Amino acid sequence: MSDQTLQIPDAAQLARMIDHTLLKPEAVPEQFVTLCQEAKEYHFASVCVNPAHVAFCAEQLKGVDDVLVGCTVGFPLGANLPETKAFETEKAIADGAGEVDMVLNVGALKSGNLDLLRRDMAAVVDVAHRHGIICKVILETCLLTDEEKETACVIAKEVGADFVKTSTGFNSGGATVEDIALMRRVVGPEMGVKASGGVRTYTDALNMIAAGATRIGASAGVRIVQEAQGKASGVASDSTY
Repeated sequence: MSDQTLQIPDAAQLARMIDHTLLKPEAVPEQFVTLCQEAKEYHFASVCVNPAHVAFCAEQLKGVDDVLVGCTVGFPLGANLPETKAFETEKAIADGAGEVDMVLNVGALKSGNLDLLRRDMAAVVDVAHRHGIICKVILETCLLTDEEKETACVIAKEVGADFVKTSTGFNSGGATVEDIALMRRVVGPEMGVKASGGVRTYTDALNMIAAGATRIGASAGVRIVQEAQGKASGVASDSTY
C-alpha cells in the first residue's frame, strides 16, 4: 500500500475519485440527464455509461472541463473479439468518450490462452492511447482465482493499461478489500486500481481506498459524497438515500 492510499480524502477529493455510473440496460434519457447534472454538481471524475449513451452524455456535459464521459467496452461479458472491442473503442471516442473501461476475455484467461488475452487488452489500450485517453481493464474478479487475478494484472501492466478494475457489477460479486489489496500489490504504485461493484457507502469507499484503490465506480456516488460531507460537518447522513 502506497503512502497516498493512507490519506483520508475530504468530500471534494473523494468526489474526484468517483466514476458516477449508470449501466442498467433499461435506463432512459431522463436518467442520463440526471446522472450528468449530478456529476456537474459534485464534480465527479466521470460519468460511466454504455456505448449507446456516450454521445448523449457528451452533449449534456458540453463545456464542462472537469467531468469526463467514460464508456464501457465489451461489456459486460468481455467475450467479443479484440477487433470488435477496438472498433467499439474508436466509435466511443468519436462520440465523446474520454475514458474507456474494457472487460477482458475471461475465458481466455481461465483457459490459459494468454496470447489471446494479451491481444484482447492491447487492442483497446492501443486505440485509447492513440487518442490520448485512459484505458481501464475490468478483471471480473468474482470469476477468478487469485493466481488468475495476478496474471491479468501483470498482462494489463505489460500492455500499458492505465488501471485495473475489479468488476462489472453484473456478475456474482463486486469489489472486495482483499482483491483491491492484491491488485495494488501486483501492479505497484504507478498504475491505477479501480474498485467497482457493491461500493455503496462512504465507509465502503474509504475501505477500498485504504486497500489501494485510486478510483471508485459507483451508482451511489451522490450518497457517498453526501455521507462524506455529513461526517465533515458532524451531521448524520440519510442512509435511505
